Amino acid sequence: MSSTTDLDAYMNGVGQAARAASVRMAAASTLAKNKALLALARRLREQGPALAEANARDLAAASGLDAPMRDRLKLTPAVIATVAEGCEQLAAMPDPIGEITGVKRRPTGISVGQMRVPLGVFGMIYESRPNVTIEAASLAIKSGNACILRGGSEAIHSNLALAQLVGDALEEAGLPRMAVQLINTTDRAAVGLLIAMPEYVDVIIPRGGKGLIERISLEAKVPVIKHLDGNCHSYVDAEVDLAQALTVVDNAKTQKYSPCNATESLLVHAAQAAAFLPQIGAIFAAKGVEMRGCPRTLALLGPLPGAKLAAATEADWSEEYLAPVISIKVVDSLDEAIAHINRYSSHHTDAILTTNHPNAMRFLREVDSASVMVNASTRFADGFEYGLGAEIGISTDKFHARGPVGLEGLTSMKWIVLGQGEVRQ
Repeated sequence: MSSTTDLDAYMNGVGQAARAASVRMAAASTLAKNKALLALARRLREQGPALAEANARDLAAASGLDAPMRDRLKLTPAVIATVAEGCEQLAAMPDPIGEITGVKRRPTGISVGQMRVPLGVFGMIYESRPNVTIEAASLAIKSGNACILRGGSEAIHSNLALAQLVGDALEEAGLPRMAVQLINTTDRAAVGLLIAMPEYVDVIIPRGGKGLIERISLEAKVPVIKHLDGNCHSYVDAEVDLAQALTVVDNAKTQKYSPCNATESLLVHAAQAAAFLPQIGAIFAAKGVEMRGCPRTLALLGPLPGAKLAAATEADWSEEYLAPVISIKVVDSLDEAIAHINRYSSHHTDAILTTNHPNAMRFLREVDSASVMVNASTRFADGFEYGLGAEIGISTDKFHARGPVGLEGLTSMKWIVLGQGEVRQ
C-alpha cells in the first residue's frame, strides 16, 4: 500500500466483503459446503509442485528465522497431505449449523431451545505455519463463517498460493470467493486495523508467538480467542507402568520440539524417581536434550555420560522452550504435582502417567487446563487428533471455546422459542 489512506480503504473493503459473504455462508447448504471442502482437498493434492515452489521462495528468504519458526514455515508433502485429509474429514462430519437442542415445553405453552449458528466473520492472525491458511479456511467453510486471514510476511508466497486454491474451490461449489480472504499486504499496520473493526469482524484468533498474542489481546477492539504459550507437563505417578511412561514421555518431549503441545516440564514422584529418571535421562541425553533439574533430579542424573545438565531456576518452571530443553522436578505426592502444575502451567495441556485409577480421576478433575490426559502424550492435544477435522487454534480461555477450537468453537448458540399464538399474561 502506498499510503495509510490506501491501507485503510483496502482493509475497509476486505471487511465489507467478508460481512457480505458471511450472510451467504450462513445460509449455505451442507451439500455446497462439503463440495467446496472436497474440491479444496483435490486441488491441494493436484497442486503439490506449485505449492512447493511457492514455499521454497519463502524458505529461501527466511534464513534468519530461528529453528522453530523455520520448521513451522515448511509446507512439506506430509503437511499438504494432512491438511487435505483434514478437509475431507470436515466434509464427512455432521453440519452443526441449524442444530436445535434442549427444547423444553414451558407451562405457558411455549417451547424453548437453542440453535447453533455461525459466529459471522472471524479474523485469523498467525506466524509461519502456512498450513493454518487451509485449516482456518476449511473450518470457516464448514461452520458457515467468513474469515479474514493475515499470515506472517515470512510465508506470504505460500499463503497466497494456498488462498488461490481456496477461492477456486469456493467458486466451484457456488459459494462466495470472498468468504475466505487473505490480506495480501505484509504491512504490519494491517493487523492493527483488522483487530479494530468490530463492524466487520466478530472475533479475532491469533496463533503465533507470545509477543504477537499479547499485543493482539491488548489492542483488539473485538473479542479474542487465545492462548499465550504452551508450558505443558507430564507427571509420572508413584504407581506407574515404567516402560509405558518412558515411551510416552519421550514422545511428548522429542517427537517434535516446536509445537505448543510438546511437554516442557517433567514431574516425577519420589517413589519412582530412582527407577525412572536415569532411564529417561539416557534417552534425552542420546537425543541432545538439555535437562534442567531440581537438586534431587541432578543427583540422580549426574552420573549419566554425555548428559546436558543444569540447575533449574524459578523461571524454568514456567518456560515454554520450543527446543530440546526440559525442566525436571521430583515431587513427593500427587497433591504437590497438581499444585505445581496449576501454579506454573500455561493451562494448555497436562498429562499423568499412572496405573492408579483414583489418582487419574483426581488429576483430571483438579488440573486446571484446557486438555488433561491420562497415560497419553501431550502431543495429542490437537484438533486433527481429537477428531475435529482441523483446528483453528488452542484456547486456554474459560469462556465459549476451550482447548482445540474446531467447528463448534466457531459457532454460538442462540435461543429459539416455538409457540402457537401464546401471549404473556
